[in-house]
Amino acid sequence: MTARNNSIAEPAEPAACRVCQEFELAEAVARSRRDESRATDCRVLRRRHRAAEHGEHPEHREPS
Repeated sequence: MTARNNSIAEPAEPAACRVCQEFELAEAVARSRRDESRATDCRVLRRRHRAAEHGEHPEHREPS
């Protein structure tokens, strides 16, 4: 049994665009290879894409 990653899941888009889907696939591949650095990169790039192309506002997080 493996430990589950505690990262925050992205909300699913009803009709995700091709670029969003590519980032999601790349993240899944990175996770399957246990490459958390690449998986994180994919999440960041997807958030930036959504903000730029879909008008979504990125979450504002307070520094810990």
